[in-house]
Amino acid sequence: MNHSNLPPGLAGGEMEEANLRKRREEEKSIQSNEPKTTNLQKELGLFSGICIIVGTIIGSGIFISPKSVLSNTEAVGPSLIVWAACGILATLGALCFAELGTMITKSGGEYPYLMEAFGPIPAYLFSWTSLFVTKPSSFAIICLSFSEYVSAPFYSGCNPPQIVVKCLAAAAILLITIVNALSVRLGSYVQNVFTAAKLVIVAIIIISGLVLLAQGNTRNFENSFEGPKLSVGAISLAFYNGLWAYDGWNQLNYITEELKNPFRNLPLAIIIGILLVTGCYILMNVSYFTVMTATELLQSQAVAVTFGDRVLYPASWVVPLFVAISTIGAANGTCFTSGRLVYVASREGHMLKVLSYVSVKHLTPAPAIIFYGIITTIYIIPGDINSLVNYFSFAAWLFYGLTIFGLIVMRFTRKELERPIKVPIFIPILVTLLSVFLVLAPIITQPAWEYLYCVLFILSGLLFYFLFVHYKFRWAQKISRPLTMHLQMLMEVVPPEEAPE
Repeated sequence: MNHSNLPPGLAGGEMEEANLRKRREEEKSIQSNEPKTTNLQKELGLFSGICIIVGTIIGSGIFISPKSVLSNTEAVGPSLIVWAACGILATLGALCFAELGTMITKSGGEYPYLMEAFGPIPAYLFSWTSLFVTKPSSFAIICLSFSEYVSAPFYSGCNPPQIVVKCLAAAAILLITIVNALSVRLGSYVQNVFTAAKLVIVAIIIISGLVLLAQGNTRNFENSFEGPKLSVGAISLAFYNGLWAYDGWNQLNYITEELKNPFRNLPLAIIIGILLVTGCYILMNVSYFTVMTATELLQSQAVAVTFGDRVLYPASWVVPLFVAISTIGAANGTCFTSGRLVYVASREGHMLKVLSYVSVKHLTPAPAIIFYGIITTIYIIPGDINSLVNYFSFAAWLFYGLTIFGLIVMRFTRKELERPIKVPIFIPILVTLLSVFLVLAPIITQPAWEYLYCVLFILSGLLFYFLFVHYKFRWAQKISRPLTMHLQMLMEVVPPEEAPE
C-alpha cells in the first residue's frame, strides 16, 4: 500500500499497527519457535511433580560428596550447614530457571536463554562446554564412584589400587556406551530398573541412622563446630562438592507441560521437592556421623560401605550392591541424554556432521554416543573424583551464573515477553552473585590446574565457532568431509533424514 496517498493520521496508525503485529510475531517466535506437536496431557498434580523432582536430583552424588564436603569444612557442624545452604541455593536457582523456561519455551536447556539474552557466541560456548566439559566429566565422576564402591569390599582396610578403579570405570563406560548405541529400548529399560535402587538405599541408610540416633548415639555431634578457621576457598570447594549432589535442579522446568495448573504447582513442587532432598541429604550425613567420627569418615574409601559394615552386618553387602546399581543407573541416564545432546548439536551444524547420523540397524544416534564415550574415557585417565568435581562445578556454575544474569538483563531488554512465573528480582541477583563467588573464590585462594584446563577448553570453542559455524571456511569443511564418508561406511550410519522408519 502506498502511504503517500493516505491522510497522515491513517498512514501513521497503519504503520503503528504493522509494527505492533511484527513485534507480536517476533515475540511468538521466541516463545514457541518449535514445530506444532500433539500437546502432552496435563496429568501430573503437585504430589507427582514433587516425586519427579526428588527422583531426578537424588543420584550418585550423595554417596560421593559427604567425604569431600567434610574434608573442606573439617568439622561436623559446618558440613551440615553447607548441605543445607546448597539446598537453598539449588531452590533459588531452580525458581529462576522456572521463570526462564516458561518465558522462553524453546527446548535445549540454557542454550536458548543465552541466545536470547546475549546472542550466539555465549550460547555456542555453553553448547561446546556441555559437549566437552560438563557432560563427559559428569559421566566420568559417576563411573569412577561406581568403580570405587564395587572395589571397596575387596580391599577392606585399605584403598583399592587406582589402576583397578580406573579399569573398572572404563569397563562401565564401555558397557553403558554399547547398551545405548545398540538399543533405545534397552537403555530406557536399564534406567527404569535401576532408578528405584537409589531410593531404597537412601531409605535404608536414613532409617538405620534415625534408629541409632534414638538409641543415644550422639557423641560424634558433641563440639560439632570445633575445628580450624575456614578459608573462603575451602568454603567454595565444599559448596562445589555439595552442589554436585544437587545437580539436576536446572532440569525441573521440563515437566511444566504435563503439570496441572503449572504456574502454581511448579514453584511449589520445586520448593517442597528440593527441601525434601535437602532433608534426605542432611539425614544421610547425620546417619553417617552416628557410627563414624569425622576422622573415620575422612579415612573411609567408600562412606556408605563403611556405614553398612558397622550397622547392617551380616547383610552389609546390600549397601555396595545398591550403591553400585544406583550409580550405574545414573551413569546410564547421563549417557542416554548426553548422547542426544551431541546428536542435536551436530545436526544444528555445531559439531562434525557425522555425529548427527543414525545407525541403520539400531536406529540410535550411535556415532554421537560412541564419541561421548571416548571423551569420557579420556577424562578418567588423568582425573580423580575430587579434581573432576571441581572441574565440572567450575564450568557448570560459570554458565548457571551467566544464564541467571541473562534473566536480569531480559527484565530490561525483553519487557514484552510474557512471564507466567516471575520471581522477585532479588533472587536472580543473589544467585548471580553467589555464582560469581563460586567461580572466582577457588581460583583466587586455591588455584589448581583443572581450572586453567577448563578455561582453555571453553575458549577453544571460539576457534571452532569461527571456523565451522560463523565463517564456514571451505578448507575446514573439506577436512571434515572425507572423515564423514569413512565413518559412514565403517559404522553403517546415515543422515537422520535418510534413516528408515
